[in-house]
Amino acid sequence: MIISLLNQKGGVGKTTLSIHIASTLALSGKRVLLIDGDVQGSALDWAASRKEDPIFNVVGISKNTIHKEVPTLAKGYDYVIIDGPPRVYDVAKSAIAASDLTLIPVQPSPYDVWAAKEVVDLINEVRETINSYRSYKKIDSSFIVNRVIPNSVIGRDVEDALSQYKFPTLKNYIHQRVAYAETAALGTSVVEQDPNSNAGKEITNVVKEIIKTYSSTNKK
Repeated sequence: MIISLLNQKGGVGKTTLSIHIASTLALSGKRVLLIDGDVQGSALDWAASRKEDPIFNVVGISKNTIHKEVPTLAKGYDYVIIDGPPRVYDVAKSAIAASDLTLIPVQPSPYDVWAAKEVVDLINEVRETINSYRSYKKIDSSFIVNRVIPNSVIGRDVEDALSQYKFPTLKNYIHQRVAYAETAALGTSVVEQDPNSNAGKEITNVVKEIIKTYSSTNKK
C-alpha cells in the first residue's frame, strides 16, 4: 500500500506524521520504505541523525517522477510512505498519482481549513486524469487533524469545517506534544521510545484506523 502525506501549505506536520506512521508500521513487522519528496530533505536529515540501526529505509525523490519510480521501488515492501512537498505542484501531483491513499494533515486553524482547498483540488484533478486511462487505480483520500491541544474540543470543530470538502476525516487525532519534537532530534519516534505513552498510543491508533479503513479498499 502506498500512502502519501500532502498539503500545499507548509508547516502542518507532514514529515513528523510520515516518520511516525512509517515507524509504527515497521515496529509491527511490516516492511516499510519512506520516500522524502521534499527538496528540504527533512526525513533524510532525521534518518541521518539516527544512532540506532534503521527500522525502515528512507530515500529521496524530489522530482515529478515519483509515480514512475514507485512501482520499482515498492517491490519487496508492504508499505511505501511518501512525505510530499509544499508548493511544488508537479511533484505533489506525481505523489498523488503514485498513491493508494493521500492523507492531508490539517492543524486546528481556520487558515489551515481555508488552505485545504488547494490540495483537495489537486487530488481531484489527478483523480480525473488517472480515471481517464487507469480506471482500475483507486485513490482514496482523508484529512488527518494534527497538533490538537490536549483536552480541547477544537479538533471536532475543525472536522466539521472540513466537511465542506466532501473528503472524510480520520476519527483519531494527533495532539500537540513535546515528545514528537524530542524524538525527532534523536532520529527516533515516540513509538520506539515509549509505545505506551499518550503520543505512542495515539499514533498507533491512527495507523490502526488507516489499515482498517483503507487496506481492504486498496485496488491495484
